[in-house]
Amino acid sequence: MPIRPENKDRYPADWPAISLAAKQAAGWRCACTGQCGRGTHAGRCPNRHGQAAYGTGTKVVLTTAHLNHQPEDVSEANLVAMCQGCHLHYDRAHHLVTAALTRAAELAAAGQLAFEAIADLAVPAEPVLPPALPAAPARVGDVPLPWASPGRNRPPTPST
Repeated sequence: MPIRPENKDRYPADWPAISLAAKQAAGWRCACTGQCGRGTHAGRCPNRHGQAAYGTGTKVVLTTAHLNHQPEDVSEANLVAMCQGCHLHYDRAHHLVTAALTRAAELAAAGQLAFEAIADLAVPAEPVLPPALPAAPARVGDVPLPWASPGRNRPPTPST
């Protein structure tokens, strides 16, 4: 997958050689074993670089995926050779987050308020009340019942 210009400095200078080594180690076949979450292949993905992709017939381009989405981390455990379909599916949630952050940054640069700031303006916060004082324990007989009168211990009956 092409490296975006703003991320180019995050990759090591020898990235092309590192990526090539990962693809060679995978035998130029997608090494995804379900990490992508597509659920379209049992076990290892059958796609091979330069061949027709299963299911779609498009030409397979083998890429090198960073499992933790950190281009600086080129450890062997973090790199997996993936066809473009598996790589895009694997990165889908990460792409949604970065796209939202990019849009928010563009809006902020244009002088727009962030959504949270707008929500804070539109929805007043619930007032914070001071803590209540502890109530004194009530004792039977301290508060007269509304129907009680001296010497009377049951509610009045409706008059007919």
